[in-house]
Amino acid sequence: MSECRAVYQGDEALAGLLAKHGVPDLGSVKALVAGLASASVDVSDTEWPRLVVDTPSPALVAELDALKADTRANLPPAMPLAERVPALRALMAQTGIDGFLIPRADEHQGDSLAPHAERLPWLTGFTGSAGIAIVLTDRAALFVDGRYTEQARDQTDTTVFEQCHLTQTPPSEWLQTAAKAGQRIAFDPWLHSLDMIEKLADSLAEAGVTLVPVEPNPIDMVWGDAQPPVPLGPVRSHPDARAGRTSADKRSALAADLQKQKVAATVMTTPESIAWLLNIRGADVPNKPVAQSFALARADGTVDWFIDARKLLPDVAAHLGNAVRVRDPLEFVEALREFKGGRVLLNAAACAWGIAETLTKTGATIVRGADPVALPRACKTDAELDGTREAHLRDGAAVIRFLAWVSQEALTGSLTEIAAADRLEAFRRETGVLRGLSFGSISAAGPNAALPHYRPTPEAQRKLTPGEIYLIDSGGQYEDGTTDITRTLAIGTPTAAMRRHYTLVLKGHIAIATLRFPTGTTGGHIDAMARQFLWADGLDYDHGTGHGVGSYLSVHEGPQSISKTGTAAALMPGMILSNEPGYYKPGAYGIRCENLVIVRKIDLAGAEREIMGFETLTFAPWDRTLIDTDLLTPAERAWIDSYHAEVRGRMLPRVDAETAVWLEAATAAL
Repeated sequence: MSECRAVYQGDEALAGLLAKHGVPDLGSVKALVAGLASASVDVSDTEWPRLVVDTPSPALVAELDALKADTRANLPPAMPLAERVPALRALMAQTGIDGFLIPRADEHQGDSLAPHAERLPWLTGFTGSAGIAIVLTDRAALFVDGRYTEQARDQTDTTVFEQCHLTQTPPSEWLQTAAKAGQRIAFDPWLHSLDMIEKLADSLAEAGVTLVPVEPNPIDMVWGDAQPPVPLGPVRSHPDARAGRTSADKRSALAADLQKQKVAATVMTTPESIAWLLNIRGADVPNKPVAQSFALARADGTVDWFIDARKLLPDVAAHLGNAVRVRDPLEFVEALREFKGGRVLLNAAACAWGIAETLTKTGATIVRGADPVALPRACKTDAELDGTREAHLRDGAAVIRFLAWVSQEALTGSLTEIAAADRLEAFRRETGVLRGLSFGSISAAGPNAALPHYRPTPEAQRKLTPGEIYLIDSGGQYEDGTTDITRTLAIGTPTAAMRRHYTLVLKGHIAIATLRFPTGTTGGHIDAMARQFLWADGLDYDHGTGHGVGSYLSVHEGPQSISKTGTAAALMPGMILSNEPGYYKPGAYGIRCENLVIVRKIDLAGAEREIMGFETLTFAPWDRTLIDTDLLTPAERAWIDSYHAEVRGRMLPRVDAETAVWLEAATAAL
């Protein structure tokens, strides 16, 4: 994209440029650009102006880009935070409801939200990635898990919001005592899953409290004009060569599955599943290249895709073909009513309550089951695996450049957490093919590293200080793969305790990396392998050992995982997972050792069963100064030396001469 003007030149200038391109409607263009400003359009995206006109001139591109920046920077003034709960309560009184549920969720139950859907932080000030608030006429509470206890206290007014642990005092228990018999607690029918509302309604019935759906959302009504518009990120086709399967082939396989289950269709509410099925990618939400939309995939192989057509780049229609019908999102509810008397498959954990309620009132039969494309999406094609291997080598070179750089800069004591994260992103952008980060980088120094999901802010960030630990958990989105890597570094000389804890975590990582297991094994079966060394010291960590990862999609993908709770999904060839045990000492430091791995079949001599193992995708050195070799077995020491030799062999040709000198030393044998 040519360099845009620093300042938007005004409506008259834009109207003149649009007229030259045969576009007379300035108002519709400004509305589109407002939606683009609310989306997660990465700086590397040079195609989005084609949503306005197929072949825009450089002058028009510059003016549109300036308008987008101007729109982002000049949203209407927000209501003061302290006035928001009283305003919500006033509206509740007007509409006759006694309470309202505010989840951190959108219509798709995802973990990445557009600014338009960030209702929980707008009301409470809490910016964590998971939580729910309940506002009653006389009490209010915020529920978060253990990752966010301190953050929630710091960010919210504790005189307004009682602080509750999401699992120790769940919303259902709190409401049973806080709400009174006969009261009506309202919820947005599009922001809660069917499973969640059913369970909550059952628990509240015993207390005589009723859940009632309300539309429009009261938060939106109070937020008013200051609420960002619905995102309109550009949607592009994802090449079949990268996907390894055509959309037509995927739709045919899905149709066969639906026929086998004797259902007319499945309601698709998860943007990642729709992106995978149609071989498209979008830009509506941060860090995840998906388009917010719904779809009805039918047993005849056709798909009704409910999406704002303004988001589709010009080549998408031809890519989709005639079997995919693009329909206005406003037609979605009416389309659900067409299934009267039919059987429809729903994933009750991810499908909005309002969808199920519409189908039930219509007379359709709801068949509950897993997302039928989740497992095929998780088992990557050879093309996807080849792509992600290349993406990890490219990303690894950027990470190694960063590790070499930070090893010098951190010793000055002036490097901040945000500056470090920004430098790593810059190294990734210098690849020329980064499409964005796969999540907000966790750049954590000293005691901040003891918070597993810490995010630095300009007001509260720390400097990397000699004598402390620095943890950097980050990843990139590339068109050929999604990356996620954590490295823990000693700034200066580590203590003996730091070295012991780091080595125990690394031993757990090695146990997973080298594990062999029979077909049918789940992540829950193997999670303890990573924790055993910490357990022996009376230690543990409060997050899963591994999550699934998509192929230029979500960095958190199911159904596969490695965790104590686990899932019923067996680990299957082609699945990508993280391997990330950790340890967190409150107020002192945190440690995590993370690579991504691929599940693959292992040719094991003498095996009587089909055996699986892991192929490591990530190549960057561990911090040798943190490794206590006295705690390693000969096999573990050999694994580290072998891994470092592979890092050296693969990555030396990809880094500059100065970085290569550092890498040689960083990967020397123990």
